[in-house]
Amino acid sequence: MIGNPFLWIKKHFSKDRKYYAMVDEIFGVYPNNIELYKLALIHRSAMVTLENGMPVNNERLEFLGDAVLESIVSDFLFIEYPEEDEGFLSKIRSRIVSRSTLNSICKKLGLDKFIITQQSNKHIIQKHLYGDALEAMVGALYLDKGYNTVNKLFINNILKRYIDLEEITVLESDYKSRLIEWCQKNRHEINFDTSLDAIDNGRQTFKCELYIDSDVKAMAAGNSKKEAEQRASAKVYKEISESSSL
Repeated sequence: MIGNPFLWIKKHFSKDRKYYAMVDEIFGVYPNNIELYKLALIHRSAMVTLENGMPVNNERLEFLGDAVLESIVSDFLFIEYPEEDEGFLSKIRSRIVSRSTLNSICKKLGLDKFIITQQSNKHIIQKHLYGDALEAMVGALYLDKGYNTVNKLFINNILKRYIDLEEITVLESDYKSRLIEWCQKNRHEINFDTSLDAIDNGRQTFKCELYIDSDVKAMAAGNSKKEAEQRASAKVYKEISESSSL
């Protein structure tokens, strides 16, 4: 059975049939303006020009797609993590939209096979090549289908499928491991003095004193030893990040 006869015809008989097929198979949408998607795949190194000599590449679509992605991911994280602060959300967002993450997603989608570039320079420019193309495709989808469509598409078909949010958030919130690593790297001794502080209506509260080189650097409390130590570690690690020193 043919779901969309117009798409079927263009996928099989149009001069741009490979692009129609690609957009349908990778993103699951029917292109209204196929030229946007073709443009999104032209890297500036390809040096494609119009008849009037004007260069054609995906940089403007990349610029737009970058902004659209920032908005989509910000909105998603705001809803997904209602208890987290701005700093946490910003760091998770930066991991999701990082060039390495977008490069990886582009290749997993198979989009890299369609990018037009100057082959001799591909080994030099590929550090940004794939992520740039993915952002440009998001820009094309936004212009062709609107924000709501690209928002649902990116969250459901890409973010939830190719990004391990649990792994990212654990790495971001495990301040104790990061602080221990920092101390080892910089030859500092770190110790946690954690003990039961109180029991109230059956609920335990633990307190932690965090020592670095025998000096108390932070104190914190939590409902478990792990939580108290993480909170104390977070205080010190954030101070280190801001001042680059103890």
